[in-house]
Amino acid sequence: MTTQGNVQPKAFPLALFKFNVRDAGTLIGLLIIVITFSFLSPVFFTLPNLLNILQQSSINGIIALGMTLVIISGGIDLSVGPTAALSAVLGATLMVAGVPVPLAIMATLGVGALCGVFSGMLVAYAGLQPFIVTLGGLSLFRALALIFTNGNPIFGIPMEFRTVINSTVFGVPAPIVIVIAIAAILWVVMNKTPLGEYILAVGGNEEAARVAGVPVKRTKVTVFVISGVLASLASLILIGRLGAAEPTMGNLWELDAIAAAAIGGASLMGGKGSVIGTLIGAVILGSLRNGLTLLNIQAFYQLLATGLIIIIAMLIDRATRGK
Repeated sequence: MTTQGNVQPKAFPLALFKFNVRDAGTLIGLLIIVITFSFLSPVFFTLPNLLNILQQSSINGIIALGMTLVIISGGIDLSVGPTAALSAVLGATLMVAGVPVPLAIMATLGVGALCGVFSGMLVAYAGLQPFIVTLGGLSLFRALALIFTNGNPIFGIPMEFRTVINSTVFGVPAPIVIVIAIAAILWVVMNKTPLGEYILAVGGNEEAARVAGVPVKRTKVTVFVISGVLASLASLILIGRLGAAEPTMGNLWELDAIAAAAIGGASLMGGKGSVIGTLIGAVILGSLRNGLTLLNIQAFYQLLATGLIIIIAMLIDRATRGK
């Protein structure tokens, strides 16, 4: 691939995945939160609670990783919550109907992929703005989930499936292992494959990337498909834990995912983001909510804290962009 304009694909992966100053700053922020709540609550810094924080953060972490790729490419995906809900109710229906669990899982992930294809095609080939497309998808996918279930939850998730989701690997809950594995895969994708270079190039300078021979449209569709699949995977973890699937699940998941990515250094302008940073961002949100809950602080203030964190992260990005 030739270099054109400001696009230097070969240099992007190194800039993205080394543990840079921004990642270090995010980690320091996490440590400050942990230390603060450890003094305020004797329960916070205990192994069971720390594992609980990581397990609670795993769902947002998985979705945020997919969101990070979309953001790096210069887009946004506001439909991840409804995508998860639609996938969950279909997967749960198949499992309850007696369809083998592996086939039901594949079908669930397939729904997420189709939702991603729908959004990606409209963005890449119809030239619509990602914000508008996924905002429409937010309503469309939620409506389909409600219509499919008539607004009712689906109970009776097989214990065969729930046992796997609620199992542990060397004492570590399975959801934590899953999110680590997903992060490792995406690290390889971004750092060792042409797709990672394409995603960064498209988000950094789309026109220059097109001139340089990057398959811009295919890359855009791909990141939305990845986001949809990961939203479906997160929904499988949740229904495995709860034992039921609701068409209203996933409310505000897009806000949490964007917040985790932004805290981790992803720029909503595109062209910048970090897998490591996003994971730390998800844990920061999980730690903050867990600590506030232990202190009996109302959920309203937790939502307030999330919004403030997004704004602060964007201010930091604006102040440091280009440096």
